[in-house]
Amino acid sequence: MISDLLWILLFNQIVMGAFDTIYHHELAERLPWRASQGHELALHAIRSLLYATVLVVLGWLELHGIWTLVLLAVLTVEVVITLMDFVEEDLTRALPASERINHTLLALNYGAILALLVPVLLGWLHQPTAIKTAWHGFWSVFMAISAAGVLICGARDFFAARRARRLIPGRAAELVAALPERQHVLVTGATGFIGSRLTEALASAGHRVTVLVRDPKKAAQLTPPFRLITSLDRIANDERIDAIVNLAGEPIANAPWTLRKRRRILRSRLEMTRHLVRLIGRLETPPALLVSGSAIGWYGLWQDEALTEFDGGKACFSHRLCDAWERMAMRAQAHGTRVVRLRIGLVLGTEGGMLARMLTPFELGLGGPLGSGAQWMSWIERDDLVRLIAHIMVTRQLNGAVNATAPVPVRNAEFTRELGRAFRRPAFTPMPAFVLRLLGDLADELLLGGQQVLPDKALANGFKFRHETLRSALTAMLPRPDRPADPRPSHSFRVATPETKA
Repeated sequence: MISDLLWILLFNQIVMGAFDTIYHHELAERLPWRASQGHELALHAIRSLLYATVLVVLGWLELHGIWTLVLLAVLTVEVVITLMDFVEEDLTRALPASERINHTLLALNYGAILALLVPVLLGWLHQPTAIKTAWHGFWSVFMAISAAGVLICGARDFFAARRARRLIPGRAAELVAALPERQHVLVTGATGFIGSRLTEALASAGHRVTVLVRDPKKAAQLTPPFRLITSLDRIANDERIDAIVNLAGEPIANAPWTLRKRRRILRSRLEMTRHLVRLIGRLETPPALLVSGSAIGWYGLWQDEALTEFDGGKACFSHRLCDAWERMAMRAQAHGTRVVRLRIGLVLGTEGGMLARMLTPFELGLGGPLGSGAQWMSWIERDDLVRLIAHIMVTRQLNGAVNATAPVPVRNAEFTRELGRAFRRPAFTPMPAFVLRLLGDLADELLLGGQQVLPDKALANGFKFRHETLRSALTAMLPRPDRPADPRPSHSFRVATPETKA
């Protein structure tokens, strides 16, 4: 007879497991969209099948005699798979503290479940072999619902594990093929969404890479070889650095823009850039180039006018932030260093950035436009951004502001349609503007406002985008078993010059 305490422990296990799956695996870690977690997802899928079997048996059946041995074997295999999962997690990703705590509680609770369940199973074992039905009222219904939920999660993990192989990005070294000779590049913000791919490309292509990070533990995810420093003081005055790529800064879209948050955003960018300018000033041979990250937020809030590097900005927090950041970077020119202020648009990739947060709801058919959907989205695919940085490094006539956006920006409504099309899902669930505005200025400037920004300088100086259209980028990033990457040829675009804009 299953005791009330055992039912309560099973309830706790199911609730904690659901929290782990939904919060950690789906939302925080986004495991179904990480190419590196294919084996972990496969283990989760098998374990879910075993969990569902156990829940159905305990809720609705009694397995006597030899059938008890089968159930004991299932429980044993589940324990082995869980241990394998722990090893896989340790080898492939760094678990956040909350997930480690949750796993510890799950293990302790499961141990208590086994301590109470094994005597019950031993009693079943000594009875004649048979499968008998059982009814435990509420608990039978709860076990059935939980088993269905576990099976759904297991099916998602199974298909995500199969998809993981198709999410592996292309060879990173090809992204910096434009660099003719070995370079020494200092990268700040190297553990971020953009910086990690840039570091991988440079290191894979045989260039010397020095990465400046605040937390050395985060550098474990980077592709070696690279030199790790936590302070610019580690760089000697006589060291030769060819280029600096500055991508460091407090995340801008992860929390409302309170006064304290605004100060952190501004301070992090200005302090890092100031330190880099000082480094350039004390080096015996200043680097030839400083690529300083900025954003298309420099232009402020516009409506439908197409914007190029020759247009001005409108006052708002994003403009003030980017303008101060760019002015600080320009000080490096006094030391003979070419400075490119890279105004980056919405960077698309499955590993991070805005698109990564949209994948799960759109995959579940819950995506839709933000507000009216009329706002412009000026985007760029992440590998194209890395290629553009390499192009800037070898194109000496490129200086000042450079827009890092694809040639064909889209409105949010079109972005929504294309993303829904990529998943073959409906995308009609809007996010009302009044809900987004609870985030304050962040919503007006980053989500509901927008700019139609064109990469005139990049195109005029010979840069060729691999993904000029959103459909091309999404096809490459979200491959389906029935559809290869989009081989469509590149298109031609008229470059707007200061004269044509006028």
